[in-house]
Amino acid sequence: MKKLDRFRGCLLAGAAGDALGYAVEFIPLNTIRTRYGPGGIRAYDLREGLALISDDTQMTLFTANGLLLGEQTGDYAGSIHRCYLDWLLTQRARGEVTEGKVSWLNGVPALNHPRAPGNTCLAALESGKAGSVRQPINNSKGCGGVMRVAPAGLYFEDPARAASIAAEAAALTHGHPLGWLPAALLGAAVSLAAYTDLPLDEVIRESEAVLQRLWPELPELSQLLELTERAVSLAENGLPDIDAIRQLGQGWVGDEALAIAVFCALRYPEDLEGALIASVNHSGDSDSTGSIAGNLLGARLGLSALPAAFREHLEASDTILQAADDLFAGPAGLSAQRKALSKQKI
Repeated sequence: MKKLDRFRGCLLAGAAGDALGYAVEFIPLNTIRTRYGPGGIRAYDLREGLALISDDTQMTLFTANGLLLGEQTGDYAGSIHRCYLDWLLTQRARGEVTEGKVSWLNGVPALNHPRAPGNTCLAALESGKAGSVRQPINNSKGCGGVMRVAPAGLYFEDPARAASIAAEAAALTHGHPLGWLPAALLGAAVSLAAYTDLPLDEVIRESEAVLQRLWPELPELSQLLELTERAVSLAENGLPDIDAIRQLGQGWVGDEALAIAVFCALRYPEDLEGALIASVNHSGDSDSTGSIAGNLLGARLGLSALPAAFREHLEASDTILQAADDLFAGPAGLSAQRKALSKQKI
């Protein structure tokens, strides 16, 4: 499989899971089933003909932009933070095109909409301060750190490097170790899924080993790994999806969101559609769990595994694919982004 197909699959499947789950975020499962049928939501709930993305995909794209800027500055976390500050501007725009200070994405009208942005992300960015792994900005372990860092796994072939940069990107706004450690694990897992042909269960185990080498003395790491291993085990038994997911949590915090996504990806390792549907049909943070599951399995299976029904009507799909192509191009991708910006303004 071509690597570019995996890059595109990671970002577009992540956006698909986000859009599928965004329609039912905050809605209890029994209400989801009443509204969409006993199987829950299984297709996009379109709004004016579009499957709307949430802040999860928005911030993922700004992470991708920040990585490319970081290649120029040598400061990946600082560049990602600058792009997040540009994203903050889009949340106040309400459809009006905003000029970003560094990011071309502010010139994309579809991204200039507030889509249930997380309070922790907003508060941290509005403070003007940038947190880090060593100097936390707060004590939040919400899932807003992990849901946006998949591009780090695509950009860095070395899973340890991907984990480190993903951790710092999450720690910009989420200071508790369980706010950035899940991001590190996702970064490593996406890297291994995109750059190797390891089976997905081995991708998870190797990613866990990467974190154990990077942060061996961190007490919270054992809590994350215990929950992730529970997800691996549940994927192998016969429990119905929703019963297994209930044992992992609701996804509002980082380790639970990642565990639910890992479970769904491993339960449906060759079925991207099945994984996305399972990942959003619960009473918790459906768009984030859908986004992470899509990132992980999309990086493994590629864009060709995403059914056409999940590619059609997806908001900002051209921009999402452009971001994937730019990450694949590496440093040259920043020039491509600037060209894309000029086209958006025509």
